Amino acid sequence: MSTAHGARARARIEVTAAIKDEARRQLAAEGAARLSLRAVARELGMVSSALYRYFPSRDDLLTALIIDAYDSLGECAERAHEPAADPFRRWITVCEAVRGWALDHPQEYALIYGSPVPGYTAPDTTVPAAARVGLLLIGIARDAHQDPELARPPLADELRPEAERMAADLAPDLPPAVVTALVAAWAQLYGLVGFELFGQFNRVVEDRETFFRHAAGQLARGVGLVPASP
Repeated sequence: MSTAHGARARARIEVTAAIKDEARRQLAAEGAARLSLRAVARELGMVSSALYRYFPSRDDLLTALIIDAYDSLGECAERAHEPAADPFRRWITVCEAVRGWALDHPQEYALIYGSPVPGYTAPDTTVPAAARVGLLLIGIARDAHQDPELARPPLADELRPEAERMAADLAPDLPPAVVTALVAAWAQLYGLVGFELFGQFNRVVEDRETFFRHAAGQLARGVGLVPASP
């Protein structure tokens, strides 16, 4: 790579990072629905046509921010994960990492798990980053259910066809009852975090850390995980 080409590549990386940083600042101030490429360009002292060379549309910029947020959350959960611990402890640790990341990055959490942005549909390119935490939780359940003595969650007869479809799509090696419980736990995890982050626990839950840890434990039990014996 020539020196000039390397300098251009570094400059592009730096400008791209500056655009994203300014976009995140605007998200915090105005919300995703009001994100504007022209406003970002103006704050950075760029002409709009120059910014379009980095992000051709607002949706392209939103997609980049969404992928970054999912990846940041996924990296946080993966760093916290303790593969050598028992499955119950691993589950709690990952759930607590999700909560901690959300409290530290409220605007980014709102972007990926808050209200949909009017007129925006996330492309398939967001899926790998969005799946990181879910795959981590599936892996924990998979390891736990290698024990044939581990009790499986109940499964209603009327839900079996949908449970079998979800299992085929998400984790064919796990029993449909476990996959159904995992999907419910995944939704409830983000519901718990969202309730705390967006103020629904105000005047309801005071010791939120303890409450969350208890609730995460209930979710773990719901997918068949049990605490290690003392």
